[in-house]
Amino acid sequence: MLTPEAYRDTVAETLASLRLSGVNPGACWGPDGWSNTQGQLIASLDPSNASSLASVSGAAGDDYETVLQQAHRSFELWRMVPAPERGALIRRIGDALRQHKDALGTLVTLETGKIKQEGDGEVQEMIDIIDLAVGQARMLYGKTMHSERPNHRMYEQWHPIGVVGVITAFNFPVAVWSWNAFIAAVTGNTVVWKPSPKTPLCAIAVQHICNRVMEKQGYPGIFSLLVEGPGQTELANRLVNDPRIALMSFTGSTAVGRRIGERVASRMGKVLLELSGNNAVIVDDTADLDLATPAIVFGSVGTAGQRCTTTRRLFVHTEIYDELITRLVDAYGQIRIGDPLDPDVLMGPLIDADAKQRFLDAVAELRRLGGDVLCGGAGVDRPGYFVQPTLCTADNGWDLVQRETFGPLLYAVRFDSLETAIAMQNNVKQGLSSSLFTNDLRNAELFLSHNGSDCGIANINIGTSGAEIGGAFGGEKETGGGREAGSDAWQAYMRRQTNTVNWGRDLPLAQGIEFQLPAANPRLR
Repeated sequence: MLTPEAYRDTVAETLASLRLSGVNPGACWGPDGWSNTQGQLIASLDPSNASSLASVSGAAGDDYETVLQQAHRSFELWRMVPAPERGALIRRIGDALRQHKDALGTLVTLETGKIKQEGDGEVQEMIDIIDLAVGQARMLYGKTMHSERPNHRMYEQWHPIGVVGVITAFNFPVAVWSWNAFIAAVTGNTVVWKPSPKTPLCAIAVQHICNRVMEKQGYPGIFSLLVEGPGQTELANRLVNDPRIALMSFTGSTAVGRRIGERVASRMGKVLLELSGNNAVIVDDTADLDLATPAIVFGSVGTAGQRCTTTRRLFVHTEIYDELITRLVDAYGQIRIGDPLDPDVLMGPLIDADAKQRFLDAVAELRRLGGDVLCGGAGVDRPGYFVQPTLCTADNGWDLVQRETFGPLLYAVRFDSLETAIAMQNNVKQGLSSSLFTNDLRNAELFLSHNGSDCGIANINIGTSGAEIGGAFGGEKETGGGREAGSDAWQAYMRRQTNTVNWGRDLPLAQGIEFQLPAANPRLR
């Protein structure tokens, strides 16, 4: 654990290296476009000790209009830049992120409470998505189709859509934005970001990094920023309702995502929703428990259970239930909780006091319902918002288990047949991530079949958390149906256009239709 003096030095060095001040402007529309609005003062708190890191002066209504106008003007120029050249700008941002990886990773840890390994890993995820985006800039492929008409050519192409709005949550304060922003940028769009007010410094630090690269390359306004205070929704509502926002990407709760989806749909805009998860691991009687145990522990404890892919439900075959539970209780007892900057710590705090109270309320509800707490189940008596990682028994049908509790709370349930376990896994409203541990090929293929997992992510012999950026990330049902990051997720940020070119001298119609104009009327010929 850092001494108070070493902690203060770390905070000061981190802020200075990322060009952050004691009070920072909360709106930016380019390298020379930082707002001077004296808005609501937003304190950024370190959840490991509840101390203030720095403050942000929240953006105001005038800032919003300035940001949107600049983003739209920049889009009209940026869309005409060749895609490989767009990729070159993003590559240079990746170079800058590599230089600042340690400092930005430390800032992520300071603002979110996730351990330093995870903070650095989040910045590495930004770098990884940049590498993918740079390659994608040369692979914005359309298809060529055969026309039924002679001397005709058919193909499709993809065009930029405009200004992309991105609203992100606190738990991945930089990575989720980057999934959207860098893919949107190489596809020819500009991006307006409204980050969580719980982690505003991370967003401002990233904006500084992007600004320096944009300024050097002469492309202002590709990335813009609006920071709004806790409990304030004016700017978020304007983003959602603004017809100049061609696509609205939102990461957060299902309840808020549903409202955003309805509003954007009402103005015929595009929406990308990454919402709640209620993820499950199934462990059958053939599973390698040496693989399953650490995967379950990281899946349930990583980021203090505050990932959308956190393992929340555990279905264990009756024949191995006692052995696996014994292993998990032992492993949970070895989780060192504390200062997330300490390299020996494996779990930091929850994000704030409300999150800690929701966790404690969920444990109390579990006990009232008759569930057994096998380990953990309490808060930790120290400054900050720490709780114990908790393993308990539960019934999959309980309302408590059907909800997403955003904390390190894992429900264990027995099963006798894989079909029963899959049915229980799928019997929730969310559909993000899922996993089966097995050494039986038939069980693995069943889990991945049409009769298997109904989630957007289905894994074999790895956990629910820690997706790679090469695959499209997202889920089904109340998780929202959106897809971000790799595969063909880039298409969400573009509009498809089908083109037919007649290079002949005749005008045959499709479907064999004959439409002959009267030869006697020269005006119709």
